[in-house]
Amino acid sequence: MQQFLDTVSNVNGVVNNAVWGLPGLILLIGTGILLTLGTKVFQISHVGHWWKMTIASIFKKGSKTVKNNDKKTISQFQALCAALAATVGTGNIAGVAAAIVTGGPGAVFWMWIAAFFGMMTNFSENLLGIYYRRRNKDGEWSGGPMYYLRDGLGKRYSVKWLSPVSKVLAVLFSCFAILASFGIGNMAQINKIVLNMDAAFFKNTSIGTLPNTDIPVVHLILGIALLIIAALIIIGGLKRIARFAEVVVPFMAVVYVIGSLIIFAMNFDQVGTMFAAIFKFAFRPAAFIGGGIGMLIKKTMTQGFKRGVFSNEAGLGSSVMVHSSSNVKEPVKQGMWGIFEVFFDTFVVCTMTAIVVLSTGYINLATGEPVAGANGDTLVSEAFGTYFGSLGTGFVAIAMLFFAFTTVLGWSQYGSKAVEYLFGTTGVKIYKFIFVAMIVSGAVMEGGLAWDLSDTFNGLMMIPNLVGVLALFPLVLKITKNYVDRKIRGKDVSPLLSNDPDIQAEMERTLSEE
Repeated sequence: MQQFLDTVSNVNGVVNNAVWGLPGLILLIGTGILLTLGTKVFQISHVGHWWKMTIASIFKKGSKTVKNNDKKTISQFQALCAALAATVGTGNIAGVAAAIVTGGPGAVFWMWIAAFFGMMTNFSENLLGIYYRRRNKDGEWSGGPMYYLRDGLGKRYSVKWLSPVSKVLAVLFSCFAILASFGIGNMAQINKIVLNMDAAFFKNTSIGTLPNTDIPVVHLILGIALLIIAALIIIGGLKRIARFAEVVVPFMAVVYVIGSLIIFAMNFDQVGTMFAAIFKFAFRPAAFIGGGIGMLIKKTMTQGFKRGVFSNEAGLGSSVMVHSSSNVKEPVKQGMWGIFEVFFDTFVVCTMTAIVVLSTGYINLATGEPVAGANGDTLVSEAFGTYFGSLGTGFVAIAMLFFAFTTVLGWSQYGSKAVEYLFGTTGVKIYKFIFVAMIVSGAVMEGGLAWDLSDTFNGLMMIPNLVGVLALFPLVLKITKNYVDRKIRGKDVSPLLSNDPDIQAEMERTLSEE
């Protein structure tokens, strides 16, 4: 068994280095740069508009952003929360801390850069998701990269070999999404929950281990409890997941940000030194990493880019599968929710984690080197514990519980949509049963290999998705210009709402009635 695991680890290492190497990162960031320039830096030039149309709209009385009476769809705010449920997870806490420990403070800068351009990648993915979505036999919306690969890339260009290639890419994306849902979306998250809960609340207990194993009984008990709760929510479908997410995600995110700001305020005298370290070590690797531009790219930039994408998932195409279930009519409007999603995930939540890590003495801001014994997995918990005692440590464990658990719920929907594309709605029931059952496996397994495999499947999802986004780049610009002309410049032009003529007509009719 160990030999098999070693072989899997070695093969995974080769594939991981290929997809997350320099070519993969160039593809990822290059796509974001191209989309940013092509849309005339939409995330900045129209910042007031997308802010007004997204988060600010939830405070409008009677807004359909929050309210939704359609049993077959979810509201735009619920779509955001369900997507954030899957993105705001352990990557925002342990992932950011690990990036700083491994790549130095400069990794935070490259995380910001990846997020800035990732805003427009996520915008484009969600725009295409709405434009190419279809209704399944139950009347629910189904969308995602597999649809804009098959129906967009495969049919938009008059090239014979593109159609079969696009179908293969759509199938590959779906397969990688299913595998990633079991890894990053399930076992890796559950494993992190159990380890943190054990360390915070059960380290002084002596329940022992399962007979003839090294598995703590506490891990099994926690796994079974999480399985039962997850089953009750996941079996209820997207509507139940969205209702849970729209309550839990905003609450936990706000509480986590407030706690981080309190620590930041206590260390306000360090703010200049902290931000100076971020920018200094972004372009000059810390001494413990090594000198030379090669090591800089390998460690500082790579850690920032990888952890940024791991956190906000811009470029993976994953969140498109839940955004496409929104009650929105305008593709660009759901695209703008994608911009906000990346903004909140990285520029708010991940930055709060970076502030906590950098302002509490666990990183030497003069050298960029972590202090002896600093561990990215527990660094945030230790930082909160330093200032709030056992209450702080317990809070981070609870935050990790909710963030990671909602990630499990969100990814169950991603995997369901990928399975639906390959096997129809009947296959979804089987998938959900397997997905829920694997929660216990995540609770009792060693986490290292699960995280490594998750990292690889993330990268493998990214490649077909970005191929589709790049191929449909002209269409993204066309739809965006159409929206800007109509909604911002007040021109009288026909809207571009769907690739399907029947859905286009339906959306136009409902828009005219509003």
